[in-house]
Amino acid sequence: MKRPNPAPPARAAAALPAAALTALTTLAALVVLPSGPAHAFTGDHHEDITRRALPWQTATLAEMADTRNGAINANDRRPYFDLGPLHCDNADHLSPRHAPGYPRTRDEATTELVACVGTSVARFRNAVRAADGLVDADGRVRADQTDLSAHCTWDERPAPAKCAVLEQLGRGWHQLEDFYAHSNWADEAAPGPTGVANPPGLGRTGVVPFFDIRRYSGMKDADWNREVRAMVPEDLASGCFPDFDSTGVKPADCDGRVSHNRDLNKDTPASARAQTGDNFRRAAAGATAEITRQWKAFEEELRAVYPEDRRGAQMVCALVHDDPVADCPSG
Repeated sequence: MKRPNPAPPARAAAALPAAALTALTTLAALVVLPSGPAHAFTGDHHEDITRRALPWQTATLAEMADTRNGAINANDRRPYFDLGPLHCDNADHLSPRHAPGYPRTRDEATTELVACVGTSVARFRNAVRAADGLVDADGRVRADQTDLSAHCTWDERPAPAKCAVLEQLGRGWHQLEDFYAHSNWADEAAPGPTGVANPPGLGRTGVVPFFDIRRYSGMKDADWNREVRAMVPEDLASGCFPDFDSTGVKPADCDGRVSHNRDLNKDTPASARAQTGDNFRRAAAGATAEITRQWKAFEEELRAVYPEDRRGAQMVCALVHDDPVADCPSG
């Protein structure tokens, strides 16, 4: 029995422009096809990052991280692959000192970042709701909802609660990992003049302050939208990719803009931008620290939202253990 794509609550809907919401809410009606050319950390790099970030047991971690079948890679399958906000694409901008007359304003680029953050906020909220099915009213782990003897399928259809939570988390974390590879947040420019073919690098070493997904999930979207906009550095950019941006417009090309493929991505060590300094390592390290932060925040949210009979703590236990009925006794 097919279910629709989990609808974001009203607060989540406000985070995205109407055209982007239309694209996102029609995903479930489309057939998931093999992905096209990579424009994200490749599946094995997503797997490496996610495995380093999460202290989970073996089978559960594989369901989230596996190169081919893990939830963290589900957004790299069509139709999800073709939506820029699910990869933090198209937030390209260069200030006049780097490229006079650049065809995308800072505000337009920031709108794409806000859309990217909004997709993660919506998935976080969905995951918190889905976690309610992991345990019963008395905090006992439900065997039928946490059994991983059959692999999860990331198809937005009815599934045991553990698979549902993992899908929401994986689909919400993918773009956060991508941001570090797709943007100039952590990297440095190649020697020589900066410009469209050699964007400036910000060289940041910390996690992104405007990825405070847990806190945003409890805020009105207009409020966290303003907060994100205020924190975006002037020179921050992610690459242009010919996929749907948050306006629903698919550009024919990226002429005259910082290109994802040519100029900025660090999806593999062989990518052009990865050849400068230790840009690839910096991107991977940032993404790993980000997912560590996001998982801790989700743990904290479950404990706060479901305190009765330690239900939240039991949900966390059920998510990280392969046999939670045995490993997470109640009482």
